[in-house]
Amino acid sequence: MNTKNLTLKKLKVYLWPKNMVKAKVYLVSALSFLLIGRIFVLCGPVAFKYLIDHLEKSPAVFPAGILISFVAVRILAQTFNELRDYTFNIVTQRVFREISVTTFKHLHSLSLKFHLNRQTGGLSRIIERATKSLEMISQFLMMTIFPSIIETIFLSILLWIWYSPWCSLIMVLTMVTYVVFTIIVSTKRLKIVKQMNAYDNTAQTRAIDSLLNFETVKYFGNEEFEVKRYDEVQAVYEKTSRKLRGSLNFLNAGQAIIFSIGLGGMLAFAVQRAAIGAITPGDVAALFAFSLQLVMPLFNLGFAYREIKQGIVNLGEMFELLDQESDTKDIAGAKPLVYKTGKVVFENICFNYGADRQILKNINFEIQPGETAAFVGATGAGKSTLSRLLFRFYDPCKGSIYIDDQDLKSVTQESLREVLGMVPQDTVLFNDTLGYNIAYGAPDASPSQIQEAAKNAELDAFIASLPEGFDTKVGERGLKLSGGEKQRVAIARMLLKKPKIFIFDEATSALDSSTEKRIQESLQKISKNQTTIIIAHRLSTIVDADKIFVLDQGVIAESGTHVKLLQQNGLYAKLWNQQINEGLIEGD
Repeated sequence: MNTKNLTLKKLKVYLWPKNMVKAKVYLVSALSFLLIGRIFVLCGPVAFKYLIDHLEKSPAVFPAGILISFVAVRILAQTFNELRDYTFNIVTQRVFREISVTTFKHLHSLSLKFHLNRQTGGLSRIIERATKSLEMISQFLMMTIFPSIIETIFLSILLWIWYSPWCSLIMVLTMVTYVVFTIIVSTKRLKIVKQMNAYDNTAQTRAIDSLLNFETVKYFGNEEFEVKRYDEVQAVYEKTSRKLRGSLNFLNAGQAIIFSIGLGGMLAFAVQRAAIGAITPGDVAALFAFSLQLVMPLFNLGFAYREIKQGIVNLGEMFELLDQESDTKDIAGAKPLVYKTGKVVFENICFNYGADRQILKNINFEIQPGETAAFVGATGAGKSTLSRLLFRFYDPCKGSIYIDDQDLKSVTQESLREVLGMVPQDTVLFNDTLGYNIAYGAPDASPSQIQEAAKNAELDAFIASLPEGFDTKVGERGLKLSGGEKQRVAIARMLLKKPKIFIFDEATSALDSSTEKRIQESLQKISKNQTTIIIAHRLSTIVDADKIFVLDQGVIAESGTHVKLLQQNGLYAKLWNQQINEGLIEGD
C-alpha cells in the first residue's frame, strides 16, 4: 500500500471512528445535506428556463409562481449548504481535536533521544501544517470536489434526457479534459510546493533557534550573522515562490481556454437546436446557466487538488510521527514500581550515544536505603547520564538498574518517575507565572503548600519583593529570572512533588555561598533518611555524603567517603586541591 492510501486509511479511522455513533450521524447528515443542496442548486437554472420561456410567450402576464419558485430553490439550496457546513464542521473539529491531542500525547511518550535528534521548529511546523491541511482537505472535499462530482452526474443525466446525448457528451468531455489538465499541471506544481515547505521548515527552525538563544547572539554580536543565515533561506524561498506563481498563471489560463471551448461547443449546439425549434430560448439560457454554475467550483479545482494532495503529504508526515516508537517503551505486562526502602543498584552498566561515543563502561555501585551518594568527575565523565538512565530517558546498552530489587525495565515508567525527584543543572521554565512553575511539581497543590515549597527553596523573600508575587511572568524558558532564581524555582517544584528518591544535578551551582548553604541545610533536613543522589562539581557541597564515586572517562575510578578519598591521595584529592587553589573551597 502506497503512502497516500495509507494516510487516507489512517484518516478514515478518525472520520468514521468505532463506537462513536454521534460522529457518524453528523457525517451522514452532512453528506445528506450536500446531496439535497445540490439538487436544489440544479433546480435554479430549470426555474430560469421557465421564466425565459414564459416571458417569450406571455410577456404581459407577471410570472409570480415561477419567480417564487426560483427564489425558493435558491433559499433552500443555500439553507442546505449552510446545514452541510455546520454539521461537517462539527465532524472536522472533532477530528482536529482528536488528532492534535493524540499527536501531542504521543510526542510526550517518545524518548529523549528522539527529541534531541529533532529540531523543535521543524517539528512544530509539521504539526501546524498537518492540522491546517486537515481543515483544508475537508473544506475542499465538501465545497468543491463532492459538489462538482454530484452536479456532473446529475447534469449529465439531465442533459441526456432533456436535450441530447451529444450535449451531455460535450459537457463530460469538457469536464474530463479540464480535470486531467488540472491534475497534470497541479502535480508538477506540487513538487515546487514541497521545495517551498522544506525551505519554510529551515527558515522556521533557524528563526526559533536564534530567538531561543537570544542572549548568546548578543554575547557574540552575531545579529547580522543570524539575519544573513535567515535571509539566505528566505531568498531561495522567494525564488521558488515566483516559480510557483508562474505555474499557477499557466494553470488558470489553460483552464479558462478548455472551459471556453467546451462552453462554446455547448452553446453552438444549443443555438443550432433552437434554430430548428427543437428547444426553446429558455433551454439555451438554462444550458448556459448550468455550465456557469458547474464551472464556478471547478475554477478552484487546481488549487483544491494541490491542497488536498499536499494536505495528504502533510498529514502523512504527522502520521509518521505517530508511527515513531519510543526507544524506552514499557514492556508487555510491566507492573508499577513498589517503593520499599529506596535501595538503588547499577549493575554492569554500559552506555553510549553512538558507536563512536561511549560514555559509561561497566558501571557497578549500590546505594543503600537512606544514603546520600555523590558523583564527581570532569565534564563529560558521564555523571548526568547516570540520572537520565535512572529516569529511563535512555536504556543502557548493557546491564540493569534496580530500585528495591526491581529491574527498571520491568516496571512502568510512570510509576518509576513518581518516586524520583530531580533538580537539573540546566533549569528551563515554562513561559508562565512563578506560581505555575512551582506548582508544576504537584499541579493539585494548595496555595499554602506552594508557599511552603518556595520558602524551603529560599524564594519567599524574592517573591515578596515582586509587585505581582507568584503571578509574575518568568518569560520564555525563564529568561526574566537569573540563574540562581531559576534554580531555586526548580528546587521548589521538586520539593512540592515530595519524591521518595532525591536527585540533585549541580542543584545549587548558580547560587551565592550564603544562599547555597541555607538551601543545602533545608534540603538535608527534607531529604533526611531518604535516598539522595548528588551530581556535583563543587566538592565542598558533598563532603558529608555517605559515598562518593569519582568518574573518569566512563568508569568509576575511586569510591569512598570524603576523608577516605583524601587519604588515598588519588584523583579526588587532586580535584580537591585544585578547587582550593581556584578559590572554590576554603583551605584548612
